[in-house]
Amino acid sequence: MKETVDVVDITGDAALSEAWDAYVRTNPKSTIFQQSSWREVIRRAYGHRCHYLMAVNDSGIVRGVLPLVHMKSFLFGNQLTSMPFFDMAGALSDDEEIEQQLVLKAISLAESLKSDQLELRQSQPLKWFDGIGDVLSDKDTQLSSPFPYFISGTTNTQKVRMLLELPETSERLMTSFKSKLRSQIRRPIKDGCTVKIGDGELIEDFYGIFAVNMRDLGSPVHSMQMIEQVFRSYRADAKTVIVYKDEIPVAGSIILGYGETLSNPWASSLRRFSRFSPNMLLYWSMLEYACDHGYRYFDFGRSTPGEGTCRFKEQWGAKPQQLYWHRFFRKKMGDDNASGKSQFDRAIRYWQKLPVSVTKIAGPMIRRHITL
Repeated sequence: MKETVDVVDITGDAALSEAWDAYVRTNPKSTIFQQSSWREVIRRAYGHRCHYLMAVNDSGIVRGVLPLVHMKSFLFGNQLTSMPFFDMAGALSDDEEIEQQLVLKAISLAESLKSDQLELRQSQPLKWFDGIGDVLSDKDTQLSSPFPYFISGTTNTQKVRMLLELPETSERLMTSFKSKLRSQIRRPIKDGCTVKIGDGELIEDFYGIFAVNMRDLGSPVHSMQMIEQVFRSYRADAKTVIVYKDEIPVAGSIILGYGETLSNPWASSLRRFSRFSPNMLLYWSMLEYACDHGYRYFDFGRSTPGEGTCRFKEQWGAKPQQLYWHRFFRKKMGDDNASGKSQFDRAIRYWQKLPVSVTKIAGPMIRRHITL
């Protein structure tokens, strides 16, 4: 007899959260961003309501999970995303049928929340996504409406995850690099740069670099509370890496360990110290730490193929892994127009002229509503 699987929202249920995390830990396709603790990180930092959907069979066994965050604002609209701020944390399940049940439940939730968009950030494609129009119009589905609300969908494959497979030791990794790269790593050390790897005590040094770099890029910065909440939730699995020049913090990053992978969600350096190449020492220090602590992979984060950040990661040996961001829209979406891009570019230029002290206050108020 075919098993019955029910999809439930476990938000606020501590016991089911433990079952959720147990399932995520044992699923080889899981990522750190699918763990239940991100629900509290995002809620406490930004106040967003999270909906954590879990597929459970009639024996109480977890068969799949899908974390969702609801973000609603006048400026950026009404969105349901899995997961905002990070590269991949979509539906995770035992099979394709359960995956589809989770996604259909998410669509039903998005409809009830009157969301303009539902986005699922997957490391593997939803193979049945191309036929979603047929699924939504199927009157035999277990859902309560024929879905007049979501009528179109697209898959964004413009981003890749840059992943480096690591050798057993940092010495072997160093010898695998070309001589030019080894020289670039040694240069900041010769110029007097030093590195510290620590815990929450280095957050302020990191955030000072992070805020300046984001202002220079023309992008609103995350709140300090967001970074602090990550460390409260992940403790031993979260580290801060800081490069100093004459005791001044000039480059920094956050690294998160999960299973065999060490991830780097945030990294920044100060442009006025670029002549010392602190960024090269920063990335080497993260890779050295990963090797020496038994990680098999280092995740550099997402990039756009062909752009400068992608080429920077490629020089370390990182290989692209395709990301699939599946989007369901409330109405038929057209291409971005030139005037919209022009307005966006103008906003970046204005932001770059603001004092850092202002961006530290205004930035998080805006950043909390931006899913990227």
